[in-house]
Amino acid sequence: MSDTADAFDSVHFRQVMGHFPTGVTIITGMAGDDQPAGFTIGSFTSVSLDPPLVGFLPQITSDTWAAMAPSAKFCVNVLGAAQGAACWRFAKKGVDDRFADVAWHAGITGSPILDDAIAWMDCEVEVVHTVGDHYFVVGRVLAMSHSEGDPQPLLFYRGKLGGYSLHE
Repeated sequence: MSDTADAFDSVHFRQVMGHFPTGVTIITGMAGDDQPAGFTIGSFTSVSLDPPLVGFLPQITSDTWAAMAPSAKFCVNVLGAAQGAACWRFAKKGVDDRFADVAWHAGITGSPILDDAIAWMDCEVEVVHTVGDHYFVVGRVLAMSHSEGDPQPLLFYRGKLGGYSLHE
């Protein structure tokens, strides 16, 4: 195991970061003339409790974010363990209609809330910063909810999807 970086190796960096499991979300919003849009993202985080702020980091080259950004609204949909197919569908480029056969309803911002999400946060954009090859989008949470019971999250680890189990 190497712990030095004489010459930066982006492939190695990606491998190292792959050892940090992340939750999986689909960021949704409206593009153009009321067209639902969305993309899968694992780089989602809570930013502040007061005011209630969350953030995510889409690539600068994301066509989907570019289409959604003018509305200045989005919804974070947290995926459950059974939603692997939705994760990959919303992650792929060139999919004509990512929302085909996906049940959703509009949140208070008009952004799509996926009916099967285990939690969601409907937001308006507070600020966007350029950070490296990504944007850091910070949104103010206007409405939110979560599933009852003990839903299992979908996790991304070392390039693969998986689940979660409690260790006591």
